[in-house]
Amino acid sequence: MSRKLRGSVWLSISYVLLAVIGVFSVYPALWVVMSSFRTGNSLFSETLFPTAFTLEHYANLFNKYDFALWYTNTLKIALTTTVIGTVLTLLPGYAFSIFRFTGRKTMMSTLMVLGLFPGFMSMIAIFILLNLLNLLNTHLAVILVYTAGAPLFFLFAKSYFDTIPKSLVEAARIDGAGHLSIFFRIVMPLSTPLIVYTALSIFAGSFTDFLFAKLVLRTPETKTLAVGLFDMISARQATDFTSFAAGCVLIAVPITFLFILLQRLLTEGLTAGAEKG
Repeated sequence: MSRKLRGSVWLSISYVLLAVIGVFSVYPALWVVMSSFRTGNSLFSETLFPTAFTLEHYANLFNKYDFALWYTNTLKIALTTTVIGTVLTLLPGYAFSIFRFTGRKTMMSTLMVLGLFPGFMSMIAIFILLNLLNLLNTHLAVILVYTAGAPLFFLFAKSYFDTIPKSLVEAARIDGAGHLSIFFRIVMPLSTPLIVYTALSIFAGSFTDFLFAKLVLRTPETKTLAVGLFDMISARQATDFTSFAAGCVLIAVPITFLFILLQRLLTEGLTAGAEKG
């Protein structure tokens, strides 16, 4: 077999494998979307595409349930967490990348080890602490916990800041710029891909989190989307699964919109970095 023919065979196999992975990835999401337009309350169907389409389940979310309130609560928590969490992730990453101080490696190792533990291991301790602070059943408690956990993933930020030439920082120092001025006016404009990735990750995580929100938020007026949708189908007589599917589709809307909106910045930032290198 010639080298050219062997390359063509491997390329064809790669395309087939990618097509199979794409089908397995898209099919469950497509099933949920089609189920949200299907008449009746059952998710089971012999065909992928419904025989009759309806928007009744989307209307039911707002007429029968407090879906608008759940959406507002979730957006408030996710947006606040994204802004504060992104800043809290970038600052330690920059500090560990630029500065050299006593205990630096020990602190980095400690944060890395803490980040390896699953979040649910500390839930009981956090629950007791929030109870002592009288913060249970408040959105502030959820925001505080989400933002406090964000800096544990500082390593992504540090790795990116390590690629920025130190000569830029040193030149700014010679010109009299302070640490905050260097960070916000020189380093941040060069870190668009990092900011976009960090913000998207924090937003998606806080927008879809269920375990901690279910533990802390108890009353109907404080529920988030994940908690509200779970309670919708967890009742003993609950059968409204197609409305649940409609809610899942609406949950994906802001995350998908943000990804499409910010994808251009991510691509342009990476391209600019390649040209600079």
